[in-house]
Amino acid sequence: MNYIILFATGYILKIKRKHFRLIISSLLGGVYSILSYMGIVGIYSNIIVKIILSIVIIYISYSPKTIKTMLKELLFFYLITFVFGGCAFALLYFIKPEEVFIRNGVLIGTYPIKIAMLGGLVGFMILSLAFYIIKTKLNKKNIFCTIDIFFNEKIITTKALIDTGNMLKDPITNIPVIVVEKEKLENILPNIILENLDNIILGNVPEKIYEDENINYIRKFRVIPFKSLGKENGLLLGFKADKISVNFDDSTIIIEDVIVGIYKYKLSRKEQYSALIGLEIIEGSERNEFVKSVDGEH
Repeated sequence: MNYIILFATGYILKIKRKHFRLIISSLLGGVYSILSYMGIVGIYSNIIVKIILSIVIIYISYSPKTIKTMLKELLFFYLITFVFGGCAFALLYFIKPEEVFIRNGVLIGTYPIKIAMLGGLVGFMILSLAFYIIKTKLNKKNIFCTIDIFFNEKIITTKALIDTGNMLKDPITNIPVIVVEKEKLENILPNIILENLDNIILGNVPEKIYEDENINYIRKFRVIPFKSLGKENGLLLGFKADKISVNFDDSTIIIEDVIVGIYKYKLSRKEQYSALIGLEIIEGSERNEFVKSVDGEH
């Protein structure tokens, strides 16, 4: 049950999970339950110990980088624990097993283990459905953000849509990709690049690009395959930005490992936004997944 709760916490928060870390944390929680059952640890008189144990379990499982992230994961850990426990108790109430009682705060008895497992499964389904409904009802204020793109000592600012379906990544470095309209990049990229996107993708790079001594654009180029934006099996030319800053939810997030994909057309018919950024990028940056550059460029 500890493992299921920790797995569900990571799944809902979209945290990369390492199973051996979850197993170690689950065993630690199980040992504490045994000590409580035996009366070695007073479960009701050691609330602080339980909180500290929960923090240790979360830290072992997910290694949060900041206190804010730790508190967020701890909150969801408790929330999922309460939901799972409620579902398990509800199933026990309806099935009415015999000889079930509580000793030192630990529920013990002859009830089938499948009841507890089924309670966890039901709780997981309830939480997944609830968070899906919440995400689909985000208002417009929450689905837009402002991003600053830094490249070659230049900067542009544009409005972006936070797109839960944007999972684009560079297939070689696995760096996430944001998509920006070509016109918005005119102040940081030469026109010779913006006017020859298709040629560059095919390997026909204009000689003038090589003549710029200030920056090696060829080294910055990336070709990103995609299956969206109205085209199947397409290729998108991108470049490795120095960094971007995302202004979202009254906070600013700096992301150093990101590729900017150049889109030739309009992303919004009503021009509400001119860029797409994946929700996974924002959530991942809070866990410092995209802070360190893969190829050493900053």
